[in-house]
Amino acid sequence: MAGDAGPGGAREVLLVLAVAGAGLALAVVAAFGPWHPATDGPQDRGAARTFNPG
Repeated sequence: MAGDAGPGGAREVLLVLAVAGAGLALAVVAAFGPWHPATDGPQDRGAARTFNPG
């Protein structure tokens, strides 16, 4: 069965692998990329805020 695939089948497999690789790369960037704001910007960014009592 697998030997009956022509060049169109190989192209489809390569396309699926390319899309899967792109999705994996985006997931790695989202998982390991910096998520916290930079220290040189305003300190009031994001959903969580830190309050230090006086």
